[in-house]
Amino acid sequence: MKVIDGALLKQMIISGANNLFNHYPEVDALNVFPVPDGDTGINMNLAIQSGAKEIQYRNDTSVHEIAKAFSKGLLMGARGNSGVILSQIFRGFAKSIDGKTEINADEMADAFVKGKEVAYKAVMQPVEGTILTVIREAADLLREKATPSMSIEKAFDIFLTEAKASLARTPELLPVLKEVGVVDSGGAGLVKIFEGFESALNGKVIEKQMATSTETAQKSGDESNPYNVEFVLRLPEDASKEGKKVFVEKRVQTVLESRGQVLAYFVEGKILKAHIHTSNSGSVLSYAQQFGEFIKVKVENTLEKETENVKFPSETNDKPEKTEEKIEWKDSAIISCCAGEGIEDLFKEYQVDYIVSGGQTMNPSTNDFVEAIEKVHAKNVYILPNNGNIVMAASQAATVYKGKEVNVKVIPSKTIPQGLAACMVFNPESSADENESEMNGALTQVKSGQVTYAIRDTEIDGVKVTKGHYIALFGKKIVTSDPNKLKATMLMLKEMVNEESSIIQVICGEDITTKEQEEISDLIAEEFPECDLDVRIGKQPVYSFIIGVE
Repeated sequence: MKVIDGALLKQMIISGANNLFNHYPEVDALNVFPVPDGDTGINMNLAIQSGAKEIQYRNDTSVHEIAKAFSKGLLMGARGNSGVILSQIFRGFAKSIDGKTEINADEMADAFVKGKEVAYKAVMQPVEGTILTVIREAADLLREKATPSMSIEKAFDIFLTEAKASLARTPELLPVLKEVGVVDSGGAGLVKIFEGFESALNGKVIEKQMATSTETAQKSGDESNPYNVEFVLRLPEDASKEGKKVFVEKRVQTVLESRGQVLAYFVEGKILKAHIHTSNSGSVLSYAQQFGEFIKVKVENTLEKETENVKFPSETNDKPEKTEEKIEWKDSAIISCCAGEGIEDLFKEYQVDYIVSGGQTMNPSTNDFVEAIEKVHAKNVYILPNNGNIVMAASQAATVYKGKEVNVKVIPSKTIPQGLAACMVFNPESSADENESEMNGALTQVKSGQVTYAIRDTEIDGVKVTKGHYIALFGKKIVTSDPNKLKATMLMLKEMVNEESSIIQVICGEDITTKEQEEISDLIAEEFPECDLDVRIGKQPVYSFIIGVE
């Protein structure tokens, strides 16, 4: 064939989204560091599912209209760095084909080159050996080879072949990948998407590999499964002590599949993440809660698109101005992303107005931040992502408000201690620019460390890591791996604290007992008597201790 129209692009996108859905656990498994945050695959999967949903019922023949709708869905559903970069690739792709009803091989090459350019611009410090390299090398080679008369099949074969070759070369560009023996996870996810594209070009749209039970098969469409349910569940260390049923991964997955269409099901350590389309959201949530406690729950009816226009008695024409009059716009508001009841309370104590639930293993989407911005009703909004993998989604939400009355500033905090430090210097009497400058400056004044558990055996930078042991991370460096979490914490602190240090803040996770809290307090006070010590109960998942040193 010589051109791609809207109908064919729609098939390509759906096939690519389905192929990633079928393989996202493999992408997650490519995580370099042995910590429970290998969520590149699920982040990219949720992002592209959001984009595919935008075009699922569209019948546009214009290739640009399909690309534009897909790009919009990707933008709002993007989460994690790779998910945001994916959305930027297709944002550039859609821009390049503006106004076109169909594109040939030459125009497709231009579109992927534009996608590459937009993606690179979205990243402050692009790193080679990542998803960026894969799209760049594949797009550049296609641009070199493609002609207007070339068949689409041949052109895409050139593109995909180079994308696969580029992915295979990523360990040569990023030493840590070579050391661990894996390819880049984001690049792998992108290749899975493009493999789905090529399959559709060759006449076979890849389907999602769903459960084969009769009940699930009967519930395969959105009309029969109107509720979109997403949840993150904390599984207990000892189910019997917490009055919960023993969690058996395969059994729970099978039951959930019998109650709807499972789009994502992922278990790491004591965290279960699931995304399901179902006809009975209450049944799904009640069943899941038998095995643990919810950290995050989201339910929406996908068939009710006009809920914003539904008028309740208090909003009728009898009192037309009542709701609007009650909205008082503040001058400033701070939005912070975190997980853990205690950490949420700590941020609220430090002047934060709104909490976006999320963090490691559960990155919020662009849309989550957009909704938060809408709810705070402030002229100047400061967002604290508090995680390096969330900064880009927050920044993308800020671009939605560019040129509008709301002034959104992202303070690129990559850790909880950085976010808290930024909050402490916020002054409601200062100008927006002054606060932005002070808050950004505060990020550099604190050192951050974290203690979590290893999910696999490996060796990185000379440190041998054993699955199940506790690993201490000072910045991005693994300091040690030890079966004792307190010992691992103290070894890390010895690297963090120097003669200029004056404050140590310790935030205890949900796995820390009162006895362990007292023990770590005594150990730190004895080892670093010259430092002021602040120990807080964070109840955060994943990390036993989060440490800040100033």
